[in-house]
Amino acid sequence: MNFSGLRDVTRRYLLLFFGLALMSLGIALSIHSDLGTTPISSVPATLNLITGWSVGTWLILINLVFVGLQILLLRRRFPPIQLLQVPVVLVFGLFNDAALWLVRDVEPGNYLQQWGLVAAGILVVGVGVAYQVKAKATPLAGEGLILTISNELIRAFGPKKPFLFGNVKVTFDTTLVVIAAVLGLIFLGNLGGVREGTVAAALLVGVVAQATLRLISPKKTPDNAETQVRDEKDPE
Repeated sequence: MNFSGLRDVTRRYLLLFFGLALMSLGIALSIHSDLGTTPISSVPATLNLITGWSVGTWLILINLVFVGLQILLLRRRFPPIQLLQVPVVLVFGLFNDAALWLVRDVEPGNYLQQWGLVAAGILVVGVGVAYQVKAKATPLAGEGLILTISNELIRAFGPKKPFLFGNVKVTFDTTLVVIAAVLGLIFLGNLGGVREGTVAAALLVGVVAQATLRLISPKKTPDNAETQVRDEKDPE
C-alpha cells in the first residue's frame, strides 16, 4: 500500500471512529432520558437493566453474535476482511460505556426535559450515522448482518422490494425492539429500554443522517461524479 492509500484508509477509519463516538454519546443521552433508547441499543439497554452488565458489554456480545450469523449464512463466501467488524464493535462497546460515564450526572427533571434528551440523542446519533456511512470503512456488525441477509434473499429469490437493504433494516430494527420489549416484560415487568423515545428514534435518526450526509458530502462535479460511478462499480 502506498502512502496515498494509507492516508485514505487512515482518514476513513478516523471518520468511522468519530461517527461511532457520536453514536455512543447519542445512545447515552437517549438512555438517560428514560423514555427509551434507539432500536440498535434497545436490547443491550434492557439486558443491562436485567443483569447489571454494562450496555457496552452487551453491545459487544450481541454484535459478535451478528458476526457469527454472517459467517453461518455465507460460510466459505464470507470475506475475511469483514472480520474487521470484531475490533470495530469492541471499540463501539467501549465508546458506549465511556459515553454513559460522561453523562452519568445528566438527569432530566420533568417530561419536557426527558424529550429534550431524546431529541439531542436522535440528533447526535443521526450525525454519527452519517459520518459512519461517509467513512466507507468496515460496517458495524448489525449493518453487516442486514446486508448479508438482504444479499442472500436477493440471491435466492431475486431483487424483490421486501429484500432490499432498507426494508430488511426496518424489519431487523423492529425485531430488535420487539425482543427488547419481550425481555423487559418477562424479567422486569415493563418494557425495559423501549418507550416512546424508541419510536421517535426509529422514525427520525435516518432523516437526520440523510440531511447530515447532504451537508458533509461534497457537491457533485463532473470529476467526482465520475469517481462515484467508478467507486460503485468497483467497491472496496
